[in-house]
Amino acid sequence: MEKSVSLTTEQQILIEQRLQNEKKSTGVAYLIWFFLGGLGGHRFYLGRTSSGVVMLVLWLVGVATAIIAVGFFLLIPLGIWVVVDAFLIPGMIERVNAEKRKFLKLELAGDLAISQASA
Repeated sequence: MEKSVSLTTEQQILIEQRLQNEKKSTGVAYLIWFFLGGLGGHRFYLGRTSSGVVMLVLWLVGVATAIIAVGFFLLIPLGIWVVVDAFLIPGMIERVNAEKRKFLKLELAGDLAISQASA
């Protein structure tokens, strides 16, 4: 169960302003996907480092072994994964931004609790 945080309108505006400054952009994610999708660049941008590393390793090993035709068995699934990610990017961005909003609310609530305790 999620902890409920009661914030004033001013505090909510502050959170939304910070979120606007720090949130991930769909346009940037798609640009990275278009130019560096096979390398997992868009996943690194969206904070999904593990799957970004897997994509990068698949690409590196696939390209390195393509000369003996083995690499194509790695590059074909990677290509499918990149295409599927084109449809998943909006949902990934929505989740990242929702987590950021939640973090900012909890951070502000923690700061308020500390300032009230010291007063």
